[in-house]
Amino acid sequence: MGNPLNLPFDPIERAHENWTNRWGASPAMAAVTSVMRAQQILIGQLDATLKPYELTFARYEALVLLTFSSTGALPLGKIGERLMVHPTSVTNTIDRLERQGFVRRLPNPSDGRGTLAEITDSGREVVEHATHDLLAMDFGLDCYSDDELWQLHALFKNLRVSFGDFPDEDSSRRS
Repeated sequence: MGNPLNLPFDPIERAHENWTNRWGASPAMAAVTSVMRAQQILIGQLDATLKPYELTFARYEALVLLTFSSTGALPLGKIGERLMVHPTSVTNTIDRLERQGFVRRLPNPSDGRGTLAEITDSGREVVEHATHDLLAMDFGLDCYSDDELWQLHALFKNLRVSFGDFPDEDSSRRS
């Protein structure tokens, strides 16, 4: 699961102190650096939890998405859109999952040139086991209360709305 740094000080705080001395205080710099370190920690923990299943978190997400589909199959383009990743990443992910026997490719009946990825029974089985393990470790966020987790979600939702991932629900209700 990666190694803790075990430093006698917070390197992000130290970096921010140095930053402040050179360019002035920047809460944004401290926050983004913290987010990036948190992402490293979480990916390490999630991937370590998924390693017994020979999955990465990215491949796990693709399998979960397919389990949420009413037919268990989705076009590759739709997978990329929903997972917010580049088409090349989707192709690589589905290639790997197909080699593992967790998905199969099918022609898309509604698009003669398109391809569907369909989850297999073994893919469904591995999702159930992996999900159990991820829930048991609270997706690496067990140091937070449920209220704090909802606060984190809301804070990052604001960023995603601001970026244009989707419209702000509150402003669309006012329109």
